[in-house]
Amino acid sequence: MKTIAFGGIAAFVTAIIAAPSVIRMLTAMKFGQKILDDGPTWHMNKENTPTMGGIIFILAILAPILVCLPAMISAGEYRPLLMLMLSLVFAAVGFVDDYTKIKKHRNKGLTAGQKLLLQIAAATLFVTVMRTMGYIEPVIIVPFVGVEIDVPWLFYLLFSVFVIVGCDNAVNLTDGIDGLCTSVTAVVAAFFSGVFLCFDSPARLFSGALFGALAGFFIFNRHPAKVFMGDTGALFLGGAVCAMAYACNMPLILVPVGIIYIVETLSDIIQVVYFKLTHGKRIFKMAPIHHHFEMCGWSESKIVAVFTAVTVVCCLLSYFGIVI
Repeated sequence: MKTIAFGGIAAFVTAIIAAPSVIRMLTAMKFGQKILDDGPTWHMNKENTPTMGGIIFILAILAPILVCLPAMISAGEYRPLLMLMLSLVFAAVGFVDDYTKIKKHRNKGLTAGQKLLLQIAAATLFVTVMRTMGYIEPVIIVPFVGVEIDVPWLFYLLFSVFVIVGCDNAVNLTDGIDGLCTSVTAVVAAFFSGVFLCFDSPARLFSGALFGALAGFFIFNRHPAKVFMGDTGALFLGGAVCAMAYACNMPLILVPVGIIYIVETLSDIIQVVYFKLTHGKRIFKMAPIHHHFEMCGWSESKIVAVFTAVTVVCCLLSYFGIVI
């Protein structure tokens, strides 16, 4: 509990101290968000809001981990560091994407193929290193039922790359309205903190720091947002969520706790497929689904509250399903 408290408080304080300076820097550098032409028309007033604000919570998470780094190394514990490295690599992909958008003054950065290749490489390296260091085994654990399925290493690696890359992009897709990805992921971080605490895992430092950093960032990212996290922050969070799942060797737990990420992604896929099959018809008023609710008259704050509440319920059910 002390580790989680230290990580959370240190990251929270760092975030609220760093945020004003980072926002001023992004504004001075004219790193403003470009709004898609096919997005909600009322989002156009968000044009030029500082983006790449994920730097704020990245710095906040770094603070407690770097402070504890010497002790972790001396104890031979590298999990929080490996989790951080995966998240940072994904953040680097997002940074290049954000910077390309800003430099070229358009809302298109890296191509989908370029992003995918970089994400696959990062995921492959992470899982391989975790396996080499003995932190994970090629066993797929099915939550709630206690079933463990031994699989060949190659299958496990391919499965893991699919899960990590898919989750990373799903989290990125959830970052569509003020505070949504931040609040949902903060709840997921709290869930993993509880799991790591229950099983006395050193990974609790990372999850605690992530929760504190996002709590601090939410102050500036809630509606109306003073800063957006950008792909830099969203891809970092996707990597962080996956890293926490693999730190407890339970990637399938991402299905219930990450239900919002999944629904957001499925709504987008369903919309595109149905549009092509019916030559122009739509199931949702707009996808991803948070935009559908906006078109139905829901405020951004209401969507964030409801989606976060759904995540809280799913995380609580998952926690008691694992612990009890």
